[in-house]
Amino acid sequence: MGRMAGAPALYRVLRATLPTFVMPYFRVTVEGLEHVPETGAAVVAGNHLSFIDSFVLALCLPRPVFYLGKSDYWESARTRWLVAGAGVVPVYRDGGDRGEGSLRAGVSLLERGQLLGIYPEGTRSPDGRLYRGKTGPVRMALEAGVPVVPFGIVGSDAAMPQDRRIIRRAPITLRFGRPIDLSRYADRRTDPLVLRSATDEVMYEIMLLSGQEYVDEYASHVKSGAVDPDGALDPVTDDDAADGDGPEASTG
Repeated sequence: MGRMAGAPALYRVLRATLPTFVMPYFRVTVEGLEHVPETGAAVVAGNHLSFIDSFVLALCLPRPVFYLGKSDYWESARTRWLVAGAGVVPVYRDGGDRGEGSLRAGVSLLERGQLLGIYPEGTRSPDGRLYRGKTGPVRMALEAGVPVVPFGIVGSDAAMPQDRRIIRRAPITLRFGRPIDLSRYADRRTDPLVLRSATDEVMYEIMLLSGQEYVDEYASHVKSGAVDPDGALDPVTDDDAADGDGPEASTG
């Protein structure tokens, strides 16, 4: 468990025991694992199809990956031990600013040399397509001076569709891409246009890895009915400065 030394005790136990049963059951195939740094910090960013995506990612990586979650989970003793043990870090919304709270928590994790797992779409895809990324993950990577490792997951929505609570057997493929070096944007890391450009670069790599059709709308806007992804009948204002760079951009 040398590489798991920085993980909570429950995380280490689950990581040591579950892969033996879970990986063969789902016939999980992992490609490009060599692209994930063996040491040092990185943002591990990918598409989000199912509730089980975070578990699959954690079970496939040889070192702990941490996620950001709402601080509400820590208010109940019934959920506190589980989320803390699973490597979820609370985000406190000081002054109601979820985005800044998430940014600080993410950067703090990265500065400690950890892997931060995150979903730039901010929520699960409503229809299996890949939606526009939010800028939060790139902001964290730039603030901490770390690369972004893109990944694409395929098949998790068949194993556990959004309208089901029962997990069924289905093959899952997890593909990692080469780390994306964003250092060329460092001196302009507060420029909204730069953040959008860098985020689009990350989403393009995720699209290649997942093989999904790309939709240039936010998934949350589609889910709310504010936007028709096939016709954009009632578009909402695009505001990347407050585009949900908070907990939802991490754990969805």
